[in-house]
Amino acid sequence: MDDLNALADEHVTAAHADPHGRSAHLLVHEDCLRQSIIALTAGTRLDEHNAPPAASLQVLRGVVLITTVSGDTELRSGQLHPVPQERHGLLAVEDAAVLLTAVND
Repeated sequence: MDDLNALADEHVTAAHADPHGRSAHLLVHEDCLRQSIIALTAGTRLDEHNAPPAASLQVLRGVVLITTVSGDTELRSGQLHPVPQERHGLLAVEDAAVLLTAVND
């Protein structure tokens, strides 16, 4: 069983050591289900990309913005939100760790 709080701390620390300000780890990979921890340092972004068929983002630490053409959504620690079904990016407003849950075909 994974301790999400410990993993969030570990990956935020690793993101600070990474020249790109990122750290990620695939936790669950079962059939079409994927769950990953992604940590970003403040100001780091994941460039715009396509959404999987179904996904959610749970913020474990910090504050992030999901960015889309139709508008940005700010998420804070403890919040859970579906990933928009359009191209989107992710920006860490402050050091952040998120749990991405995705279902792929």
